Amino acid sequence: MSDVRDDNLPPNFLIPVGSQVVLRYDRRVPSTDITKPAGTVGEVVETPASNDRPYLVRFLDGVSFRLKFGELLVRRSDHTVEATATAGPDVSAFVVLRVLLGSRAFGLATESSDEDRRGVFLPPADWHWSLTKPPEQAEFFSEGVEEVDWEIEKFVRLALQANPNILETLWSPVVLHIDETGEALRAVRTAFLSRHLYRTYSGYVLSQFRLMKRGFATDRRYKPKYAMHLIRLLHSGIRAMRDGDIQVDVGEHRDELLAIRRGEVPFEQMEARALELDRVFQEAFANTKLPEKPDTERANRFLIAARRRRV
Repeated sequence: MSDVRDDNLPPNFLIPVGSQVVLRYDRRVPSTDITKPAGTVGEVVETPASNDRPYLVRFLDGVSFRLKFGELLVRRSDHTVEATATAGPDVSAFVVLRVLLGSRAFGLATESSDEDRRGVFLPPADWHWSLTKPPEQAEFFSEGVEEVDWEIEKFVRLALQANPNILETLWSPVVLHIDETGEALRAVRTAFLSRHLYRTYSGYVLSQFRLMKRGFATDRRYKPKYAMHLIRLLHSGIRAMRDGDIQVDVGEHRDELLAIRRGEVPFEQMEARALELDRVFQEAFANTKLPEKPDTERANRFLIAARRRRV
């Protein structure tokens, strides 16, 4: 899979403690009837002296057991906005799709909420032909407004990897601008949905859960923002597995999520809720009708057609 570094690793490579890993195959938890499905994300907590010995891996629900190197995939770092940002020219004239995300699209806005915009731009052909290539991503900031725009090929590649920010852009209920290419992109959005979403979303959830637990272990406090996004993402992942679409507006869970964001939910209750929803997420994954892989051919046809519009 595209978000996993695996077969090209050197033969003496050891997975470092703290790395996120993905199960290649279904694995039964020792001494139980519980099975962790292939695609489940865990964290390495103990590394052996060599890959002849197993790794100790801990999962979101706190269960730890040993797994051999060949049973694991090593997950790449998350694709975050900061990691892919590239300086470049003004792309606003070439935006084909612009939407609202953040609290205003999630149904969680308050009077102080900023406006988070996300978009996709299709640069003119001569930008690709010249010595100066278009940026993969551009960011714009003004008072109360933040906008991030992705170059269309970069956007498609991230969508095929089931990046949550990208998928939410495609399903946002608040469209600020859209042209013919943007309409075509929204029309093929289901091509990006597959069982791979379980792996990607689980990785994001595990990252947030780790940050929350680390903070609580340090000073008996946790960051409510991390916790809220963890719960929101689990709700979204469950919806994707069950219904085959992305739930952006989580207004039906507004009271729960805002209480978490205000820090009103004790850590123990927060942890129990996360584990409960993670179990539901696993069950939804086991019964999902999503395809095994995204429809790369359909996505590629869209991208080629979009490029031709700029020639």
